[in-house]
Amino acid sequence: MKFTICVTQRCNLRCAYCYVVKRDATMSLPVARRVVDWIFAHALPAERIDIGLFGGEPLLEFSLVQSITELIEAHPSFDLERVTLSVVSNGTLFSDEIADFLKKHSVNYCLSCDGPPGVQDRFRRFSDGRPSSPQVESTAKRALRAFGQVPVNAVYHPETFRSLPGVLDYFSSLGFRQIYFSPDFSASWSPEDADALRAVYGEVAQRYVDGYVHDDPHFISLIDSKITVLLRGGYQPLERCRMGRGEFAFTPDGGIYPCERLIGCGGDSPHRLGNVFEPLVTRVCGAASNRQVPVECRECGLKDYCMNWCGCSNFFSTGNYDRVGPFLCASERAAIAVAAEVFETLEKRLGPTFVAHLAGMPTRVSAKNY
Repeated sequence: MKFTICVTQRCNLRCAYCYVVKRDATMSLPVARRVVDWIFAHALPAERIDIGLFGGEPLLEFSLVQSITELIEAHPSFDLERVTLSVVSNGTLFSDEIADFLKKHSVNYCLSCDGPPGVQDRFRRFSDGRPSSPQVESTAKRALRAFGQVPVNAVYHPETFRSLPGVLDYFSSLGFRQIYFSPDFSASWSPEDADALRAVYGEVAQRYVDGYVHDDPHFISLIDSKITVLLRGGYQPLERCRMGRGEFAFTPDGGIYPCERLIGCGGDSPHRLGNVFEPLVTRVCGAASNRQVPVECRECGLKDYCMNWCGCSNFFSTGNYDRVGPFLCASERAAIAVAAEVFETLEKRLGPTFVAHLAGMPTRVSAKNY
């Protein structure tokens, strides 16, 4: 189960595409304590628990991150073997104190960065307009030295997606080997953009193949996630969207949402399910994506391998949890095609390469790098 705690909605960046409205709202310790109690009360006994500390920029409130981490660890139901903790940062704040605390408490550090300066600074600038890339690159290097392995997430947009191969090269040159690419589903993607996806993803795939051939494999979400799905015959039930059932997010005031991408600015949002101070969740998530394939996808031969079930992506594309937009369709078709080609190429050249993917653990393939 996935739980995301929005520690604060304050942020020192003003990313043009960000789905979290910036405001002076920070979670208090009493609210955090109720959130932690809610998480352990609602976590299913048979499932692992993934708790993410999120923002805004959570490290603006580092002392609160420390306190919430300690609340989680002190909870009677806490089990180190069952609970995974992480913090997602924009990379503008870092210190030895932060690194030491995160390592001591086994909190995974995740960096959000869109790529080299020309890409990063297009949408991710400080509130006063200054470029963020110098500070973020410095943090990236320090974090990699401190932790060894650091996942990095890059958002791509109609204005930047053609740079994805160069973004991958940049991350690789810094030392990243666990790379996630996430499209901005709220952007206006043109038919011409959709037509170009196959070629762009193909360039990323070629670099992925080259990494394996030269004994330097990278985990790239765009490729690895689809190879996993292809090998396993489609997305498994626990891999699909479970927003409002197996996934919840919490705003600074204790509001409960089905996904962190839907928290918006709180208040009377239609996505809001209730509050941790209320005895029961007052509203059920209406996404049919938890249960069935969207109507327009049911005759498609790729439906089992496609993220047509992603409620928040669908919402940002079409305004409806269960209606798939043309960009998601084009992106998924392109990603499935290039992943199949990568698999065929590498299995022919290197033999059985993707065994770990069958277990849904593709990051194991590059463990030797760390």
